[in-house]
Amino acid sequence: MDTPAPGLDFEQPIYEIESRIRAQQQSGDRRGEDELRRLRRELAETTRRVYDNLNPWQVVQVARHKDRPHTADYLAMAFEEFVELHGDRHFGDDRAILTGFAKLDQHKVMVVGHQKGRTYKERSACYFGCAHPEGYRKAMGKMRMAAKYGLPVICFIDTPGAYPGIGAEERGQAWVIAENMYEMSRLETPVICVVIGEGGSGGALGIGVGDRVAVLEHAYYSVISPEGCAGILWKSHEYAPRAAEALRFTSRDLLRLGVVDDVIPEPLGGAHRDPHQMAGRLKIYLVRALRELIDRPLPDLVASRYEKFRRMGVFLEG
Repeated sequence: MDTPAPGLDFEQPIYEIESRIRAQQQSGDRRGEDELRRLRRELAETTRRVYDNLNPWQVVQVARHKDRPHTADYLAMAFEEFVELHGDRHFGDDRAILTGFAKLDQHKVMVVGHQKGRTYKERSACYFGCAHPEGYRKAMGKMRMAAKYGLPVICFIDTPGAYPGIGAEERGQAWVIAENMYEMSRLETPVICVVIGEGGSGGALGIGVGDRVAVLEHAYYSVISPEGCAGILWKSHEYAPRAAEALRFTSRDLLRLGVVDDVIPEPLGGAHRDPHQMAGRLKIYLVRALRELIDRPLPDLVASRYEKFRRMGVFLEG
């Protein structure tokens, strides 16, 4: 029985060269240094060629990669301190939303982010990053606390969508997401939102209204997941790649359409290949954005945030 190939299907040329490099290194042949350098050049060129030509469905696969850094990973790699805060003071503590005080360089901030988990046990506890109403209530409560104490808010978005179960709907899932969007639009403190992986549907918008909205290069931000769109339009998830093409949700599309303000470049081969370098790039972006926002008068900040979202989209009246 053949051993299944590692990684994503379109990454196989990269893995084959990496395998040859490992074999060359293990051979112990000093005369093979020239060959090793050649293979490393070939690896860089192949990786760049593959990742410069990803189609939208492949972008989705990269955004969902099992080794892609999550909110907790960035908190450990890019922030100096983090103190987690729990609960929504109404129902419970949703582990799909991670909140707490953090320190980023000299800036004290409030971090709110989706959390997916690594192991199956963690993923089940976090509902694979799909938050319940209590998660969004927790997020909003902590954002209000941040505004009260003059702390900027940083939101990390990484969810296929809000949890769609009956219990979540009974507890006001749609209402609480709408309420979060309204409250974030008038929150009197700087708000920075970054899509670090999946940005699916209202689950992403529930913590996605900010003065700066950025997306990582190989993340996606969409009104619906490709599978959800395919299920509605073509009655089958088999059409997910076709839906991905139609939704225009890659970082290039989002920047062109004015949905996001910035695209943060990922390391060669995606964030999952070098999480520490990705965390460094994310930190540089966040610190720069904070410096631009913290000195602005709060009334101007709130007004420009509201107008930014009002300007999105093109429509006709009459």
